[in-house]
Amino acid sequence: MDLIIVNGRVLSMDAAMPRAEAVAISGNEIRTIGTSKEVRSLATFSTRPIDAGGATVLPGLNEGHMHLFGGSVELDQLSLLGVDGFEAMRAKVLNHAASKPGSSLLIAMSANYTIIGEHEPITRHHLDRILRDRPMLVYAPDHHTAWANTVALEKGGILRGGKVGVGNEIVMGADGLATGELREMEAIEPVLALSGGGMRHRLGLTTGGDPVPPATTAEREADKRTLRGGLAHLARHGITSFQNMDGNPYTLSLLAEIEAEGGLTARARIPFHFKNFMPLEALETASDLARRYDGDMLRSGFVKLFVDGVIDSSTAVLIDSYADQPGHNCDPLFTPEHFARVAVEADRRNLQIAVHAIGDGAVRSVLDGYAAAGKTNGLRDMRHRIEHIELVHPSDIPRFKALGVVASMQPPHAPGMAGLPHEPTLSRIGEARLPYAYAWQTLRESGARMVFGTDWPVSPIDPMLSIECAVTRPLWHARLPQQRQTLADTLRSYTHDSAYVEHREHRKGMLRPGMLADVTVLSGDIEACDPHAIHELSAAVTVCDGRVVHEG
Repeated sequence: MDLIIVNGRVLSMDAAMPRAEAVAISGNEIRTIGTSKEVRSLATFSTRPIDAGGATVLPGLNEGHMHLFGGSVELDQLSLLGVDGFEAMRAKVLNHAASKPGSSLLIAMSANYTIIGEHEPITRHHLDRILRDRPMLVYAPDHHTAWANTVALEKGGILRGGKVGVGNEIVMGADGLATGELREMEAIEPVLALSGGGMRHRLGLTTGGDPVPPATTAEREADKRTLRGGLAHLARHGITSFQNMDGNPYTLSLLAEIEAEGGLTARARIPFHFKNFMPLEALETASDLARRYDGDMLRSGFVKLFVDGVIDSSTAVLIDSYADQPGHNCDPLFTPEHFARVAVEADRRNLQIAVHAIGDGAVRSVLDGYAAAGKTNGLRDMRHRIEHIELVHPSDIPRFKALGVVASMQPPHAPGMAGLPHEPTLSRIGEARLPYAYAWQTLRESGARMVFGTDWPVSPIDPMLSIECAVTRPLWHARLPQQRQTLADTLRSYTHDSAYVEHREHRKGMLRPGMLADVTVLSGDIEACDPHAIHELSAAVTVCDGRVVHEG
């Protein structure tokens, strides 16, 4: 026996033996679970013992939706998460600027839409009052909106506007100049391009159809160091598997090299990112990646698409108008007909599909596309996914179970959770639609399978914070249905069900003899913890593929 974990409160996620005290690991597989006495009896002189000290022991946590390249890069960037008010923002930015005297573009992350004030949107003029002579770009937490100061807009060539694709916008003022607000990536990229280093975090979002920025040997090694830093960050948080939501051949090749070097500390699943300008034939690259990368540590096999944007910037696609913008419901990045063609072809190739769809109009379009795929190819156990589902029409709720579609949702994203404000989100949705906003429990009770994640770096990667958000979510007003999750359901969404959506529930997501040896030992007993203090827990030990990849 190589490793034993004893004196724990084991939550196995295995209905045949849901609770135990100890786990024994041989090689990269679970050998047995049982009492501490039983497991200790299997130890030899070479066995490494870990005493859990009465803390919770779980199957390795599986982050269901994240962005490795972007998150890894942003570990070294300024975060404005939780900062409130102009003066507080100004102080943080100036302190950061002083530490980056040679930077061609200062980048700050996670500024709430209401950081200046609930009724005062950020403009270039606010940013000019902080930095007038150095280009500056500030991202919203959702990464779908950013704000630039005047010099950045000038150098990016978009102060007087510019041409962008559907769903993207350079917001213009009455004076004929850009206000500084940039919605979606085609609008943001001219400013982001001012920093070559700043563009590196976009590498995961390039597709097989996009040219990957030229990578010298030094740049390639730098990109691998960046990814290793992100992987270490995941290990520190108890994450043994992650499902990336952007990707391309370059990302996969780097991770394959890291795996060959023994440095892959979590099981990675990387998609092929399909964009609306690409021909259906581009899906052959996705099929090729599925064939080439199908191991226990590194896999592809699915396609990721964006159908809309986000509610806060009014780029999410709604069935009816935004409550605060009569007549506006936004155009989709893929028309329903276009998406259906992509869905049918990807499904025909046995490629799983994951689609960013936040508005109820986008969610309906994706469900329609999945229905078309089932009608054309036969309804099979594909476990296609919809990501975010921040608003769903009540008539579409039963379709998740009927079509076998997995709801992939992020507990820290609900307004009022994890430092996010209620506005402008709730006003844009409108009171009549609030019962179907972030409808976690409503979807679960309808029979939908649900997987949880954080969308890191949109939200902090910490699964303990995400779990706390799921089990403590308050009502926005008393007339709304309760969407709070039970702890048991939440843990299942982070373990067994997250393995299920990968078609890997027979290999991981449970602590059962013969399963892969992925284990997360927490710093305390999560079941005995005050729900509002779950974020104080951490990963004491992380075991992936039978190796201890974090301890502390």
